[in-house]
Amino acid sequence: MNLPAHTALFTPSWHAELELGYARFGDTTRPVQRRHLGPLRVQKHLYAEGPEVCQHIIVHPPGGIAGGDRLDIRASVGTDAWAQLTSPGAAKWYRAAGPAYQNLELHVAAGATLEWLPQESIVFSAAQAELATVIELEGDARLFYWDIVALGRPASGERFDLGHFQSHLDIRRDGQLLWHERQRIVGGDGLLDSPIGLDGHPVFATLLVTGEIDTQLLETCRSLPHEVRGDLTQLPGLLVARCLASEALLARAWLIDLWRLLRPALLGREAVPPRIWNT
Repeated sequence: MNLPAHTALFTPSWHAELELGYARFGDTTRPVQRRHLGPLRVQKHLYAEGPEVCQHIIVHPPGGIAGGDRLDIRASVGTDAWAQLTSPGAAKWYRAAGPAYQNLELHVAAGATLEWLPQESIVFSAAQAELATVIELEGDARLFYWDIVALGRPASGERFDLGHFQSHLDIRRDGQLLWHERQRIVGGDGLLDSPIGLDGHPVFATLLVTGEIDTQLLETCRSLPHEVRGDLTQLPGLLVARCLASEALLARAWLIDLWRLLRPALLGREAVPPRIWNT
């Protein structure tokens, strides 16, 4: 039996939504909102560091993002609450005939802290990945944010020769823009190997944390013995770290070591790595 033309051209896709909210009750941060639609959710909330820090692991059960898929994630951290969000493994953006999307909206109230610490995103050759992130901070809200992007799959000999990766990131405090970034990398572009681009490195990572550190700690961070090409810049009220790496594990190890140094200095708590990072 021949299928109608419109059925033959139909490509199934997932539209998933996740909305999270956190509030402070006494000395405990508790999840007060957890709504999901489609294959996107969080596991049981954890208190590995005690009641003040609520940790959630965001899970996307299909394990990969294909053309036409859309992930919408929203999280709101209320006054004086502290939420730490991570993921159980790499996000995989598959080759596709059309774009796939991720929209992330984070809101952090005065006195609150949010740590957004996902594992890497692997963008397969011929994927069309389009990500948009908006972060709104109020008053003295604190943010520790990172992202890791791996283009292609070097271990399989796959270069990022086709498709594109596009990312938008805006961070505002009380409506004033702190960080505004636009990236677009096209498969096979000269930027991938150019010394003023990725210089042949398939992995790049960014860390952004609110606050300022002294010169001594800045130099300690810069001297970490890692196999990445990385550096840090102190801007007014915002510390920026970037690196290029040959593989995602190296970039992630660098970010974690920075987090171990910076978290006590800027957030006032020792760094306790989530157990999921070891699995």
